[in-house]
Amino acid sequence: MQIERRPLLAAALALVAAPASAQRAQPVNLPVAMPANASPGFAPLPATDALLRLVDRLLRLEEDGLDPRHYGIPDSTLAASDPAGYRAALHAASAAALSDLLLGRVRSLPDRPDLRRDHSAVGLQAWLTELATTPDPAALIDRAALRPQGAATLKAELARQRQIAATPFTPIPGEATIDPGMVDPVRVPLLRARIAVEDPVLAAAPDAGALYDAVLEEAVRRWQADNGLQVDGRVGRISLGLLNRPLTARVDQLRVALDMRRAAAPPPAERRVEVNVPDYRLQVMEGEREVLSMAVIVGRPDRATPMMAVRLTAIQFNPPWGVPERNAREDLLPRFRRDPQAMMERGFRVFTIVGGERMEIDPRTIDWSSINGQRFPYFVRQDAGDSSALGRLKFIMPNTEDIFLHDTPDRHLFRRPDRAFSSGCIRLAEPNALMEVMLEGTPGWNMARAERALASRTTSGVSLGRSLPVRLHYNTVIVEAGGRVRIRPDIYRLDAAYARAMAAAPRPLVAGLARQ
Repeated sequence: MQIERRPLLAAALALVAAPASAQRAQPVNLPVAMPANASPGFAPLPATDALLRLVDRLLRLEEDGLDPRHYGIPDSTLAASDPAGYRAALHAASAAALSDLLLGRVRSLPDRPDLRRDHSAVGLQAWLTELATTPDPAALIDRAALRPQGAATLKAELARQRQIAATPFTPIPGEATIDPGMVDPVRVPLLRARIAVEDPVLAAAPDAGALYDAVLEEAVRRWQADNGLQVDGRVGRISLGLLNRPLTARVDQLRVALDMRRAAAPPPAERRVEVNVPDYRLQVMEGEREVLSMAVIVGRPDRATPMMAVRLTAIQFNPPWGVPERNAREDLLPRFRRDPQAMMERGFRVFTIVGGERMEIDPRTIDWSSINGQRFPYFVRQDAGDSSALGRLKFIMPNTEDIFLHDTPDRHLFRRPDRAFSSGCIRLAEPNALMEVMLEGTPGWNMARAERALASRTTSGVSLGRSLPVRLHYNTVIVEAGGRVRIRPDIYRLDAAYARAMAAAPRPLVAGLARQ
């Protein structure tokens, strides 16, 4: 709604902004819904042009990832028929929007301890007091909207993604891979049209029709790099899934990213471990300084790595692996059925309980075909060794989910940009580098002693002299140095859940919704 197109509203607002004695009805404090710590009193509203800017700014809350319909912005007709009621409703709408811009529309979520907020540091009451007295409340809303770190960059990207999302496209049918050089009169033109929606270089290039030519391949490679996928130009199942998802998904991811940054608690000054799960990256940080960074492998979607805040307390050298019952049922049972001898050679041992005591069984004597995949009757352990699923190092951080950081023999997987392959634990690309950082401050330990412990091939461990906080968190939108925004796939659909919570967050409406 443009200000210059609203002369009737301007006239009505002139009445609202007039001194109370000039109005037919005296201003009254209406019992409207307000933030819990908002002042119940209403100061005189600013002049007409400032009111126009305020109404316009509230109707543009989409720029900030919020939905203007949630804030009870009063209908313009109320300004003429009930100036006092309009005054109260507009103040309430402004206060509610200001509250969400500062504190976050979603204040907390179950199973998301990674959402760290510090509402006390915001000083909401001071902002609400300023809202009630400022001659330019729209400028105050603008200032609050830009308060989160990176907000200006994220808002610009949100506007760009909204433009992209407004372009219709036809989903690409089929599941077979589309390879460079292929000729397909249906799928290749649809692929070109879909990539061109967000790639101006391809959109301006000559159309090769049914041929998957070199120009389209380069555009696909750019798209794959931007989306954190294997950059090979081959459009397979994963690429097709992302290409066919609604373009509004990235809009929602940016809306969530903005809201998550509101009232975000500052990082602790002490050294800590941060694992951004959808970005497949671990960092050791001290304040804002990066001490160490490495690629990691996280849980696949059906065995998602849980978000948590714990402390890393110990390191185990040459760890055995006590296989969880689910892994034994779903992963190991088919392999035991195929070749129990090979499983023995990889260090897997099978145990059962007899007379209350654990007893080992030769896996070659078990009729694995008769084992019910829903009820696995044995305990399985893999001995320490080069082929152990835990590699040579395990970093212990006590928690109820039995999640830890560890080495892995499957080094080739780190070459992939999409790395959701584990059963929930975090596999490390550079475990020795993390060990070196962790051992700092542990009396009697250094890398030489740690390497001797590893070389011994026996299981041992050390409690750290200084435990470190570990946070497993979920941020799909990363603002890089230089202002580039990277949006990673929402592998666990946590952004989608957050977006639903933004829509459902209770905010009582104080007046009829604006329908301009």
